[in-house]
Amino acid sequence: MSENKKKKNEETPLVLPPLEFSSLVLPFFTQGLILLQQIEENKEKMEDKNLDLAKRLIELLDLLKEKTKGNLKADEEQFIDSSLHQLKLAYMEKAKIIKL
Repeated sequence: MSENKKKKNEETPLVLPPLEFSSLVLPFFTQGLILLQQIEENKEKMEDKNLDLAKRLIELLDLLKEKTKGNLKADEEQFIDSSLHQLKLAYMEKAKIIKL
């Protein structure tokens, strides 16, 4: 590695996002959207395994919601509620429980 590159890397501080409730919910939500093919990153044919994993992520978010009940700010509660709602609708559509 050149001296200039090494020096530049040492000077660049690591920037971390703020530590917020959404930081905990967002990875589960995003992974669920990928597994349910709501995000174009996953163009493979939907497999039962993906559906099972998506269901597990939904269950984890439901558990998180239950365990944090009464301790969330209004915007945090709305965020987890809307995330769960969107994932559950997508799951039911993929599982052919409902047709949207």
